[in-house]
Amino acid sequence: MSNEEKIIKRVLSGVQPTGGLHLGNYLGAIKNFVPLQDKYQSLFCVVDLHAITVWQEPEELAAKKCEVAAAFIASGIDPNRSIIFNQSQVSEHTQLAWILNCVARMGWLNRMTQFKDKAGKNKENVSVGLFSYPVLMASDIMLYKATHVPVGEDQKQHLELTRDIAQKFNNDFKKDIFPLPEPIIMENAARIMSLRDGTKKMSKSDTSDYSRIMLTDSKDEICKKIRKAKTNAMPLPKTIKELDTMPEAKNLLTIYSACLDEKFESIFNKYQGKNFSELKEDLTEVIINKISPIGEEMKKLMGDKVYLQKILENGSLKAKKIAINVLQEVHETTGLN
Repeated sequence: MSNEEKIIKRVLSGVQPTGGLHLGNYLGAIKNFVPLQDKYQSLFCVVDLHAITVWQEPEELAAKKCEVAAAFIASGIDPNRSIIFNQSQVSEHTQLAWILNCVARMGWLNRMTQFKDKAGKNKENVSVGLFSYPVLMASDIMLYKATHVPVGEDQKQHLELTRDIAQKFNNDFKKDIFPLPEPIIMENAARIMSLRDGTKKMSKSDTSDYSRIMLTDSKDEICKKIRKAKTNAMPLPKTIKELDTMPEAKNLLTIYSACLDEKFESIFNKYQGKNFSELKEDLTEVIINKISPIGEEMKKLMGDKVYLQKILENGSLKAKKIAINVLQEVHETTGLN
C-alpha cells in the first residue's frame, strides 16, 4: 500500500462562538459542511480560543459554544458520523501552536491582510493573539493531519500559510509528517452581504439588527427585515452587468439563489425588470422555508444544554485521541520527547 493510500481523507473546519449565528454563517459555511460528511472523516470545531483574540464576556462565550453546536446539528451535521468538539477542551491545539510559532516566520504573518483589516489603525493596541491566530488556525488543521479544508475567499490566505508552515516543518526535520491541506472551494457557498449595505459582509457586529437575519429569528422578524432591506428606487435591471452598480439588489438575488441551490442567472432571469416588492415577497417565503426549521430545531436543542455539552465533551474526547498521537509524533521529531 502506498503512502498516498494510507492517508486518511480528513476535513476540518470551525466556527467562532461570538454573537449569534446569522444567514451569512449558514449559507456561506455551515450549509456546505453537511455533504462533506459523505466524502471525508469530518471534524467540526467550536473555535473558542480564536474567539478570545478580542474581548468576550465569559458567561456569554460559554453559552454561545452550545449555540454553535446546536446550529451544526440542526443544519444536518450528525454527531454520530462527524466529530463536533470544543477547541479549548483539546489542549494539544495550543501545544502544537507554540511549536508552529517557532516554525512560522514574522514576514509571513505580516502579510496577512485579514489582520490589517481587523486591526486597522489600532494595530499597536490589539492583542498578540489577533496577530498570531493564523498560526493557531494552522495548528487546528495540522493537529488532525487534515487533508482538506473548506475555505471562502477571506480564508484562502490563511490556508496558504498553513501549507507554508507544514512544508517548512517537513523540510526542517526531513520527515513528511504533515500533509499539505488542499482547499475545498465551496461552489455553493454564498458571500452574503448586509441587508442595509450591499458592500459590507453580513456581520454580528453591525449596530443595526436589520442588517442581518439570525438563524433563530421568528417568521415575523424575517418578514420585517426583508421588507426593510435596502433597495433601489428603480426596478431590477434587465442585464446582470447592471447589478454591479446595485449591490443590494445583487445581494437579495444571491440569498435567493443560495437558499434554493439554484443558479444565480436563473433567479435573475425570473425577476429582471420587475419591482423589488415582488422579489422581496417571494424571497421572504424562501428564507422562512429554509431557515425556520433550523431555527426551531436550534431552540429545541438549546433547551437541553446538558445534551449539547455531552456532544461537545464526547467529540472532544474523540478529537483528543487523534491529537495526542500527532503531537507525540511531533515531540519525537523535534526532540521534545
